Parts: sequence; structure tokens; C-alpha cells
Amino acid sequence: MDEAGSCASGGGFRPGVDSLDEPPNSRIFLVISKYTPESVLRERFSPFGEIQDIWVVRDKHTKESKGIAFVKFARSSQACRAMEEMHGQCLSPNDTKPIKVFIAQSRSSGSHRDVEDEELTRIFVMIPKSYTEEDLREKFKVYGDIEYCSIIKNKVTGESKGLGYVRYLKPSQAAQAIENCDRSFRAILAEPKNKASESLEQDYYSNMRQETLGHEPRVNMFPFEQQSEFSGFDKNDNRGQEAISKRLSVVSRVPFTEEQLFSIFDIVPGLEYCEVQRDPYSNYGHGVVQYFNVASAIYAKYKLHGFQYPPGNRIGVSFIDDGSNATDLLRKMATQMVAAQLASMVWNNPSQQQFLQFGGNSGSQLPQIQTDVVLPSCKKKAPPETPVKERLFIVFNPHPLPLDVLEDIFCRFGNLIEVYLVSGKNVGYAKYADRISANDAITTLHGKILNGVRLKVMLADSPREESNKRQRTY
Repeated sequence: MDEAGSCASGGGFRPGVDSLDEPPNSRIFLVISKYTPESVLRERFSPFGEIQDIWVVRDKHTKESKGIAFVKFARSSQACRAMEEMHGQCLSPNDTKPIKVFIAQSRSSGSHRDVEDEELTRIFVMIPKSYTEEDLREKFKVYGDIEYCSIIKNKVTGESKGLGYVRYLKPSQAAQAIENCDRSFRAILAEPKNKASESLEQDYYSNMRQETLGHEPRVNMFPFEQQSEFSGFDKNDNRGQEAISKRLSVVSRVPFTEEQLFSIFDIVPGLEYCEVQRDPYSNYGHGVVQYFNVASAIYAKYKLHGFQYPPGNRIGVSFIDDGSNATDLLRKMATQMVAAQLASMVWNNPSQQQFLQFGGNSGSQLPQIQTDVVLPSCKKKAPPETPVKERLFIVFNPHPLPLDVLEDIFCRFGNLIEVYLVSGKNVGYAKYADRISANDAITTLHGKILNGVRLKVMLADSPREESNKRQRTY
């Protein structure tokens, strides 16, 4: 759709291209009669709020209306209410065809489709971890009818992550909540649950690891926020005065998708969760990233703060103070680092295995497992001659776990026949006598970090499929 061919017959103030979508979702797209003048549009839409501009799309050569117009409001709630009440209405008694009204898509999105209503009704908020869903509903019901509230919880512990969703019945209600709720909630529109990945992600992914971090003067990207996580790119911040947590705030002058955010921060092992958020006051990108352990979060913060993605645009990364005890987090981090260092030492020099004794001199002591994953209790292995029902393929990052630790982990799901490592490679296999046990191991361990090592656990090729490949030499 060619907006460049549009013009305003009123000759009044028109927002610049950079401010057309500020705040986001404040423009409506109209399908109207070719003979509808701007004066009628202004008369019918001004009751919904302050109109900053009206322009009609016209043919470049004949200057005739194409039957398409845009109305820019000062606030997104005004635009949403205009859409809700005017869609399907006739502008004048002489009109026989009702008009169509949609929220116009952001010009920076790269897409020409119109925003769906379902993308405008769900908001994402940061809340105290003590909040229940009822508390959340009570806080936000004043802005309109709520379809549902949900709180994001840790899948293992069931504890709140301090994040939640509120879904309203109407887009204008969600917009009112974002505009009028307490700023401490940092309410923004949530990303669609099944939004497709942008092609831009692939364009830059191969160059991500090669970008050089730099310095940039401190800027305030979100004027309405005073918290430190929104306010700068200075890599020389005093760390002693900064809260440390497993959660990071990410800001960018260029919007990004959830897939792009994940691809950037998944470079650091231990990524648990990421969420892209929409800021109603600007077109900046804003997201929240959470890692399974504080060591990964600290590394990501100081490695990716100032990272250029896409090239020329630096992202800002800072900790979100979630009330966690920094001393406990650092103690856990130190434990994980020591465990990973010892595991690396054993892998690189098997003769050093005698040093990998945690808390005693007994050679029969079970290996220590440092992880946030809730593992089942130890179970006996199946006899070596038991028929193999399922094989699992295991990938280790950055290095394999010691064999005794690996066996202790995978035998906990029962019916383990054998687990072994491929010499010289960061991979291994586990053989199970029962498919249910193998599937339980995949569900529990895939993508998790144990003793500082991230595991990828998946089904291995069947022996029949492997027979068509070259024979194993190990």
C-alpha cells in the first residue's frame, strides 16, 4: 500500500515519518468511499480523541482518492476505541457501503498487514513475586472486562517469576491499562504467542559472534522510567552498586522479535526464558531474558551489553532487581564454576579423576550433581544383555561430563543399560531398555545445565538407519 502517495487536503500539521507510530497503534487504517472528504472523517472521528492528522491516499497522477485513508490519534486508546465503534458503520446517510476500520501496522515492522484484534488485547506486566492471579485481576479490572489473568511460574519450583499477562476483551481496554496503570508494572502489549520469525534473524546470525563491543554515551531510552536498567550503555558502570540477578532487561533502538532475542542470548548457555515487550511510548525494542543460573546472566550482561545487532545498533543489557539475595546467588555461581572446572580437568586428563571427590576420601561416594533440575532418585541399571528399546544422543556444551556423573544422572529414570562417551567429541549415547524411561530423560534433561554443562538430549538414529552410514570407529 503506497502511503507515499497520500496527502492531506487540510494542509495542517503532519507528524514526521519517525513519529507516525508514536505511541504505537495510534493510527487507524480506513477503507472508505472515494468521494468521502477529509472534513467528514474529522467530524466523525474527532469524538474519540485528539486527532493529530488525517490524510487520504491519492493516485500520484490523477490525485483522485483511492478510497483509503489514515487517521493519527494522540493516544492508542483513542485509536482503538474509534476502531471498535466505527468499523462497519456508514459515515453519512447517503452512503450505502459501510467503512472498514483497522489499527494500522507499524511502518518499522516490515509487514503490510493490519494488526489483528487479538494482538492488541493481551498485556505483559512485571509484578511483585507475592502477587496471585486474583491480585493481578484486582489491580487491572478497573480498565475493562478481563478475559483471563496468568502469572508466569518456574516449572520446577512453581514459584512466580514476577511476570504476568492480562487479557482484555477489547483493545481499547488494554490500551487504557497500559496508559494509566502505575509505571512500576511496566505494562506493554505482549507479543503474539505464535508470531512467525522474521527473515532478518538469519541475515545477521552468522555475524553475531564476530561483532566487537564498544562504548557509547549514556542515553535515556525510556524517559518515563528512572530505573537503571533502562538508562544507559556505559560499560564502566560500578558493579558494586548494581543489583545482580538471573533476569536481564534488554533495550534497543531497533525493534526485535522474540526469535531474534533468543538467538542472541542463547549464545550463552543456560537460557531459560525470554519475552519481547512492546513499549506504548516509542518504537524501541524491549525484552526480558532469564537464565537458569546467575553465572550465565552475569556473563551475558557483560558480554552482550553494547553488542551490535543489527550492525550499527547497540543493545543495552542490565540486571533486573528481583529481590534475590546476591550473596546466595554468587555462592551458587562459585559452586557451579568450581564443578565445571573440575569436570573439565577430569575430561582433559582422566588420570586426575582421583581429585574429583566431593566431601570425602571414599572412592565409593556418589558423584555430586549441581543443578536446578529436580532429578528422580537413583535406580538400578538394567543388565547389560537386556535388549535395547531406545537410544539417546547427548550433546555437551562446553565439554562432556565425567562418565560416573553421566551414569548417575541417566540411571535415575530407570532401565538404563549403558551410557558412554564418543572419544574426542562432546557427544555421547545412553541405551535404555524402556522407551518411557528414555522419554522421561529427554523431557527432564534436554536444554538443562548440570555441573555447569548444558545438555541436549534427543532420540538417536535407529540401528537400521545407522547401517546406511559409515561404520563407527569407536
